[in-house]
Amino acid sequence: MDLKHAQRTGRNCTTVVLPVLASTMLAGRVSAQWTVTSLHPASATRSISRSVGGGQQAGWVAVGGLNRASVWSGTAGSWVDLNPAGLTESYAFDASGGKQVGVARVGGPSGPLHASLWSGTAGSWIDLNPTGSEESYANAFSGLQPAGWANVSHVGHAGLWNGTAGSWLDIHPLGAVNSEVLAAHGGQQVGDAGLGFEQHASLWNGTSASWVDLNPPGSIESFAYATSGVQQAGFAFLGEDYHAILWSGTAASWVDLNPAGSPYSYAYGISGGQQSGFAAVGGQDHAGLWSGTAASWVDLHAFLPSQFTVSYAFAISSEGANLYVSGWGFNSLTGRSEALLWTLAGRCRSDFNVDGFVTGDDFDLYVDAFVNGGISADFDGNGFVNGDDFDAFVAAFEGGC
Repeated sequence: MDLKHAQRTGRNCTTVVLPVLASTMLAGRVSAQWTVTSLHPASATRSISRSVGGGQQAGWVAVGGLNRASVWSGTAGSWVDLNPAGLTESYAFDASGGKQVGVARVGGPSGPLHASLWSGTAGSWIDLNPTGSEESYANAFSGLQPAGWANVSHVGHAGLWNGTAGSWLDIHPLGAVNSEVLAAHGGQQVGDAGLGFEQHASLWNGTSASWVDLNPPGSIESFAYATSGVQQAGFAFLGEDYHAILWSGTAASWVDLNPAGSPYSYAYGISGGQQSGFAAVGGQDHAGLWSGTAASWVDLHAFLPSQFTVSYAFAISSEGANLYVSGWGFNSLTGRSEALLWTLAGRCRSDFNVDGFVTGDDFDLYVDAFVNGGISADFDGNGFVNGDDFDAFVAAFEGGC
């Protein structure tokens, strides 16, 4: 789907009455079951997974008291240490097409962090820090381009690279006091920019001039941490705390994803119609995901062993019939944070809230998304929301898995 495809609806009255009938047809059938894999290497004292996609997860692992950029391929045993020889510290934030981006500390334990690029091994490390920049971060891939920020005259500027330090492209918005790219997809980048004393969630399409302020009206601070190329996810300060937010390209399009009863929530990932992050549940942080609305919240913490007291979902990837979520949780038995990978394999498409079951709740949530014109209701994936999507969803729901 592309931003140039305007959303439209084509609903009719005879179709929209179906939810009342269809939601009573099934007590619930199993779609697929969530499983959780520990990515924590045996030698590590701490591990964090920050990204997932294309069969890889990226993050960092603490070994001997030092954080080391890391990449996995779905198991703890697949762990690869990316820390460059001679450097004391590194972190990987994203992986795509066999490459990884992040930061590495150069010049000793108190030296600056430099934006970094790897191709699957420690020896492949490339220092992306632009000439004259005091510090830089590569946070994501925008297509094949690393994206992040670099200090320019002591001010953080959002930017892109084409694989080398000298290829740095500054996309800092005119008039902003600072800016950074935190995530990207295709040719779209998201992050935040400083406007006066406030940080505003931001959207770019590869240039400074393309910058869009996503800050919800009335919010004093917001950050965009993920984009699908059509929708963006992050969080904004609303009322007394932060709420997970979903956008569709403009500030006015914002949707509050905060689950009912939760004092706060944060969204960090997006893929297709789902968003990942965490929310406070019973006084503890729980990893979870949404399908475009607050009511669609699914608590992923429920699938963890009981020794995990808190958990966080950072990235999400939809690949065929499988859905993957990466993050970490605190294991009270081992006393450490451990990288985790949630997998929903063989997901039924009519399992709209991706909780592993197909019930009337899925029908009701889809209808809500459809009536509101949400892009998650684009069931046939053609970039538009219309009656064809509704009919396709009904057929899938009634047909089973």
